[in-house]
Amino acid sequence: MLTQCKTKNAKNVEKILHYFAMRKVFQGFPTACKKIKSMRKLNIIYFATLVLIFVSISCSDIKKIPVIFDTDANNEIDDQHALAYLFYNSHIFDIKGITVNATYNGGKIDAHYEEAKRIMQLCGWENKIPLLKGANNGFNKIKSSLDSTYYDGYKAVNFIIEEALQFSSHQKLTVLAVGKLTNIALAVKKEPLIIPNIRLVWLGSNYPEPGEYNQENDIESLNFLLSSDITFEMVTVRYGKPSGTDFVKVTEDDVQQRIAPLGNTIAAPVYGRHGGEYFSFGTYAISLFDNTSYYGDPPSRSLFDMAAVAIVKNPSWAKASKIPSPILINKKWVERPENDKKIVLWEYFDKKSILNDFYKSLTVD
Repeated sequence: MLTQCKTKNAKNVEKILHYFAMRKVFQGFPTACKKIKSMRKLNIIYFATLVLIFVSISCSDIKKIPVIFDTDANNEIDDQHALAYLFYNSHIFDIKGITVNATYNGGKIDAHYEEAKRIMQLCGWENKIPLLKGANNGFNKIKSSLDSTYYDGYKAVNFIIEEALQFSSHQKLTVLAVGKLTNIALAVKKEPLIIPNIRLVWLGSNYPEPGEYNQENDIESLNFLLSSDITFEMVTVRYGKPSGTDFVKVTEDDVQQRIAPLGNTIAAPVYGRHGGEYFSFGTYAISLFDNTSYYGDPPSRSLFDMAAVAIVKNPSWAKASKIPSPILINKKWVERPENDKKIVLWEYFDKKSILNDFYKSLTVD
């Protein structure tokens, strides 16, 4: 899907033809589908013209991935990069909305809302889609008040329910969660009918080892969802190990040379959370990195959440396997080998492909 509707050169044109052929959208052109290789020999002008005809007919048939992005945007710096990557891949994702939640770093819900809003402004997405405040507190504290009108997180929770009810088990809504799972657990608790309609992709856990920030912010919501029938995919973090998203790191040189130039230039400045005025995502990202710490040798910083978006875009950039759904007891994973419910475990991420695609996606000619 990386080359949808782009025809910069003959190689990309061939990729487009191959993509459409694989997806069987050349229903009226069987001969063309069978002769993709021989088309290399065609005059490039004729070749490009032919492709443009096919593209104009077929682009409308390409289904985007419907997604709600649930984030604790003000917690760190990876949420911002994940949001920008999502927006700059809107030809892949049908972005229904952004929901935010509060974790114990980054302040209360308003701070997370404002940070997500900054990224939307920098990427030209303000007012294009809903941005909604979710839960300040945890699942156990809120779940008994779901029958009231204005419970903690009601805007985000109600939005998730309303959107999910428009889908089905045959065409699921992807909920891509990169923080605690409170908003999604509350939505499922309030309206169980949405369970078969959702594909939940969660960035969290050091599974099978204990610990991890997103996990420990609301263990009750995690256990509730792991024990439900919702389609659950766990994108591992695994601090300090090459098998998790912690491996998808950028160095100080990467930040200055590859991230700084990224994004469009906007007309009105955005005021950063650390002060200053910014006219592009790349310049704001520099500010974020300047106000955080690097680790290791060479000094680097992981973009966990961005990697989660990447593997939804292209599943070949990580390894997926199915395991019986475990559960957390006393903050430790307990296996349930006889459990009929299976979850997908994502690990071993293709750092090079993910980072290269991030840079490419946000590079504006």
